Amino acid sequence: MTQIKTAMVLAAGLGTRMRPLTDDRPKALVEVGGRTLIDHMIDRLKSAGVERFVVNVHYFADRLEAHLKSRSDVEIIISDEREKLLETGGGLKKARPLLSDDPVLVANIDSVWIEDENQDRAIADMLVQWQPQNMDALLLLADMNRSSGFDGAGDFFLADDQRLSFRGQAMSAPFNYMGVHITHPDIVAEVAEEAFSLTPIWRQKATAGRLFGARMQGDWMHVGDPAALDAAQARLKRT
Repeated sequence: MTQIKTAMVLAAGLGTRMRPLTDDRPKALVEVGGRTLIDHMIDRLKSAGVERFVVNVHYFADRLEAHLKSRSDVEIIISDEREKLLETGGGLKKARPLLSDDPVLVANIDSVWIEDENQDRAIADMLVQWQPQNMDALLLLADMNRSSGFDGAGDFFLADDQRLSFRGQAMSAPFNYMGVHITHPDIVAEVAEEAFSLTPIWRQKATAGRLFGARMQGDWMHVGDPAALDAAQARLKRT
């Protein structure tokens, strides 16, 4: 199994869909199940062996930094985006000097999940499946019919060899991206823009046969707005 010790946690977003809960805090500090969203994600990654976290900040950056300083169990390094919000790809590019040359786990902060039989194996299983020579990115996936808080019709089709293809013109696709993936930090190196999304890069990699998926067995909750938060709270209470 590949050992990945560093993760990039994307926590700089404005959280506009989560208002009014984000009127006085970043979305990363909204609580679900008695813990902040960012602590949920850091704990998941830590359980898979991650020791070093690079976290980007923008909206209510001071408050998020103060919260992160309260954690002494892991190393946390701030990637400061106070001057300009850079989106997912731009955030990874700006943080590149803070990352090693090794593969890195990249995670959003608005995903909560419950695995079958409470195994807590999803990220560890990704590490087993990761093949750095053949893959440019490996995305964690949830079954569409076991997802909540997600407005779309599914993101991807997953082939038998784990390669991903985008939904494209299809009415629906069976799998959703859960906001966690493994990639090479230089995947963004050739993009000239300062602020950009990772999605166009993934489309190129999918066409080249180098975008892969790892299926999680369990229920995924995308916590993107107050209604989705309520649904996640209710689901967690049934665990």
